[in-house]
Amino acid sequence: MNLPDNPLQWRVGLVGYGEVGSILAEDLRATAVATAMYDLKLGTDAGTAMREHARVHGVWIESSHAVLTERADLIISAVTASQAVPVAQACATHIVKGSFFLDLNSASPGAKIRAAEIVDGVGGRYVEGAVMTSVPPHRIAVPLLLGGPHAAELAPKLRSLGFNANRASDKLGVASATKMCRSVMVKGLEAMVIECFTAARAWGVEDEVLASLQETFPGIRWDEQGAYFFQRVIEHGRRRAEEMLEAAHTVREAGLVPWSASATAQRQAWVADLAERGVLGAPPGEKPVRRDWRVEADRILAEAERILAPAEAEAETKQQR
Repeated sequence: MNLPDNPLQWRVGLVGYGEVGSILAEDLRATAVATAMYDLKLGTDAGTAMREHARVHGVWIESSHAVLTERADLIISAVTASQAVPVAQACATHIVKGSFFLDLNSASPGAKIRAAEIVDGVGGRYVEGAVMTSVPPHRIAVPLLLGGPHAAELAPKLRSLGFNANRASDKLGVASATKMCRSVMVKGLEAMVIECFTAARAWGVEDEVLASLQETFPGIRWDEQGAYFFQRVIEHGRRRAEEMLEAAHTVREAGLVPWSASATAQRQAWVADLAERGVLGAPPGEKPVRRDWRVEADRILAEAERILAPAEAEAETKQQR
């Protein structure tokens, strides 16, 4: 396949049209790059908003992985962590020889290596991508590390499209390991803040805890940071939980037991469950807003009490017998 010399003349295919995919689509279309998308959720209720967003921004909607892949010069996979390898498999059978496959998913080095074997095995050019911070504030210019034997070639082309992309290593796994190890800390901090702040709220000592944290870590505005962490986990806890399972794989691949990463995955998934049940966050159909973290903590505590009270009553009844 002979790619156009100017990447602005490429056709970009986005697999996954969630927060990341839709933001990339907007910014690519702003520079008139031909952009198409496909998402498994197109046939669900969530697909209605995706189709409308694509229509507004001039993004072509494809009917399958196969159709998207065979028409793209650059395929960008931006799905949930658990789908990184399945998406590579779905695209591989129709990828045009020589086209690039950029895997932005928060997956472990092992998963990225398996995906690369699939794509490169049919003549594609796989590049692992590690998104190093939250996408929304930076949009397409979010810091991005690239890895693999094709990273050096793709990096300048991505920069011409507006990406802040830099080659991390020609060796696959290095970029994703950087991302995953960082996530152990960042996503772990989110989970710890939710647990710490909510427990402190239950005991009525949140002001004292916040004051102590502020004294120990004066560079962080803990009240504001707490609100941000609660909001992000409520909105994206399911995706974060999957990412932390991949982080746990990364730690395990390093020969360590992933106690912290595994526990973080559980806490993120637990918050996601509450959000999906409508206990946390904005009501369905309303735009998410950042609330005082105390509002969400109180909801968590009320739900915990609702679940715990019948269990305690049952235990007490059994003891009386």
